[in-house]
Amino acid sequence: MYIGTTKKEIMKNYNFLSVILLGITLASCNETKKGENTLFAFDNSKFKEQYQPQEVLSLEILNSNSKTIDSVIYYVNDKKIGSKKGVDKLTFELKDQKLGYQNLKALVYYEGQNSEATTRVELVSDIQPKLLKYTIVNTYPHDIQAYTQGLEFYRDTLYEGTGNGSGNSTGIKGISSLRKTNYKTGEVYKKVELADNYFGEGITILKNKVYQLTWQNNEGYVYDADTFKKEKTFTYFKPIEGWGLTNDGKYLYQSDGTEKIWIIDPTTFKEVDYLNVYSFETKIKAVNELEWIDGKIYGNVYQKDAIAVINPKNGAVEAIINLADLKKKITQLPDTDVLNGIAYNPKTKTIFVTGKNWNKMFEIKVSE
Repeated sequence: MYIGTTKKEIMKNYNFLSVILLGITLASCNETKKGENTLFAFDNSKFKEQYQPQEVLSLEILNSNSKTIDSVIYYVNDKKIGSKKGVDKLTFELKDQKLGYQNLKALVYYEGQNSEATTRVELVSDIQPKLLKYTIVNTYPHDIQAYTQGLEFYRDTLYEGTGNGSGNSTGIKGISSLRKTNYKTGEVYKKVELADNYFGEGITILKNKVYQLTWQNNEGYVYDADTFKKEKTFTYFKPIEGWGLTNDGKYLYQSDGTEKIWIIDPTTFKEVDYLNVYSFETKIKAVNELEWIDGKIYGNVYQKDAIAVINPKNGAVEAIINLADLKKKITQLPDTDVLNGIAYNPKTKTIFVTGKNWNKMFEIKVSE
């Protein structure tokens, strides 16, 4: 992703690993709760600012107007979780919920009428991310004109998607492209370029089709992986930015510059679900290039020289790979930009990483 201005980041001091990664902290839950009802309300005095998955919510309605309540039906994220007679409490285990805000609703039946009360609480990760080690296995040349946005191996060939970066200090704007490369020599076998008004973003390959995103055009493309013939242009399921892209063999996973990773049906391009990415208590925004490796999502974080290892079931960051030293090993050119690009080679069980306009690509092996 190319953004002209640096985002202001607020770092928490509780954990060195989160500082490496880049926590933009959430607003406090003490902010005004949306949609709170004046007739009935949740007893927010019983709620904490943040919860972890092993904890339990105690849901209780305040009846300040002394109405005769028949029953209350409770919902979390619009899913019914139970009902109670009168104002009896209901407890709800959080262990199976995705991380992020839990929107709570109570539908209160009273005196032949009904009314709603709403509020929300934040569910954060209970996992302290591990700092993984890595060793450099090989170093290969990389095209310095490639403003790397997506990187993926397919049939032992490295595919790369690039954007038209502005060319820091050079004034020479790049050209967005999709390309096949010889990763050992840096030679480009095949390349298609996008029009100047389209900023190429993440790519992934599924069932011999290459999927490529654009940044702010709200559309993506499907190509034949062998010929690069464009077979389809698709519109995003909602107005979002296109950042990173990967797949689990069935669904596409798309990042959009926020803490969300969207799960997309590759046929209809409709939303199936989404994740909110958290490193312990901190929401992680700007998750960028994505790669699916052994059941986990490996994600670059924009403007951070680190990779987050994300649990795709709940969005928790389980580990971090600090790659800050790699940038010291490349030639510092006027338009050298940030670390971006993760490709897993299943044959060698190694990971290939590079950056935007870097002159080198590194093959690394990760260990605990």
